[in-house]
Amino acid sequence: MANGVERESELVVMFSEEELSEMSGVRRCLNYIEVTCGCTSHRYGDAVGRLRVFQNGDLEISCECTPGCQEEKLTPAAFEKHSGRETARKWKNNVWVIVNEEKVPLFKTVLLKYYNQASKNANGSHRSHNGRACHRDEFIRCTRCNKDRRFRLRTKEECRIHHDALADSNWKCSDLPYDKISCDDDEERASRRVYRGCTRSPTCKGCTSCVCFGCEICRFSDCSCQTCVDFTMNAKT
Repeated sequence: MANGVERESELVVMFSEEELSEMSGVRRCLNYIEVTCGCTSHRYGDAVGRLRVFQNGDLEISCECTPGCQEEKLTPAAFEKHSGRETARKWKNNVWVIVNEEKVPLFKTVLLKYYNQASKNANGSHRSHNGRACHRDEFIRCTRCNKDRRFRLRTKEECRIHHDALADSNWKCSDLPYDKISCDDDEERASRRVYRGCTRSPTCKGCTSCVCFGCEICRFSDCSCQTCVDFTMNAKT
């Protein structure tokens, strides 16, 4: 380990050693870098997490505010709200990293370089304000235990998993190819289920930013169902 930066083999170089040399908790991985981050609430104090910065512009935060916190893959806006920040919706200012042992807002660092590039290069009929195809999280109820299970729709693979599960009238928890959820696992608590991953508001019930009527990552031409056709027609109207 050099300059506090942990390395893995065959890494994609996203930032130079100089750019990250004074930043705390840096870890380089195959397609992202990870750093220590946080958000400060005047009422609750500092909530600390791990920020992942991906080369495609995605930002994910795993919260470590308490030893038992299980909040993972949060958007910076959702992390800001989860931390109890009183002046939310300004995550670029409120979410910080530690540089030279001082808290520095994200917008003053190099970490938003790929996020900003993705925003500038945005194209397509259904894009959020940050340039990425946007789909809110959805839920499907298990036919065996009658519990709602969350489906995150960030990639084409995740969209296909949800698409196929929705078409299966006998879908059950054990059919999930990830997370290893079984019917014995507790259902996600109601207070958490309201967070749907919308880029405008984590508690959004559906708006033009998070409800997609068909885009390149959620349409599947090899499926014989009518959903794909309906999506295409709705997207054109």
